[in-house]
Order: sequence, then C-alpha cells, then structure tokens
Amino acid sequence: MRLDELPYRTPATVSAIDWTILSETDGKRLRNLGFDEGVDIEALHGAPFGKDPLAIRVGRMMVAMRRAQARAVSVQVEAMDLAAE
Repeated sequence: MRLDELPYRTPATVSAIDWTILSETDGKRLRNLGFDEGVDIEALHGAPFGKDPLAIRVGRMMVAMRRAQARAVSVQVEAMDLAAE
C-alpha cells in the first residue's frame, strides 16, 4: 500500500521508497526527515477534500508532505493492528 492510501491513524512501517519518481530535492528532503525502509510511520490527517498537504508522523516527528511525494512511499500495515479492529 502507498502512503497516500494509508488510512489516517493507522500505524505502519515503510517497506520501500521509489526514489526514481521523486525529484532530487524531494528525495533529499525525505532522507533528511528520516524516511527510510523500516521506519515507523502514520498518516495523521490531510487537507479537506483530498488536497495537499498530508500530516505524517515519522518516528516521533510530524512532517507535512504532498500526496505526490507520499505516492513514492510504500508502507506495510502491521498485522496486529488489523486484527485489533
């Protein structure tokens, strides 16, 4: 599942990032913010009507990112979170 598809308030882990679809500047920004495989992540909320930006928790930090950037990030929802619902 891509980060832009992750339901809000659902903890997940970054499984892959497609660096090739990001600009060099966007890729550098995401790396500097701690985006990498294995990082805990959670989509907190987005702008009304499905617009930018998304508020994302990365580790203990909250960042804003565009949906186009979020499409490059693949996430894996933890199985125990799905079973709890």
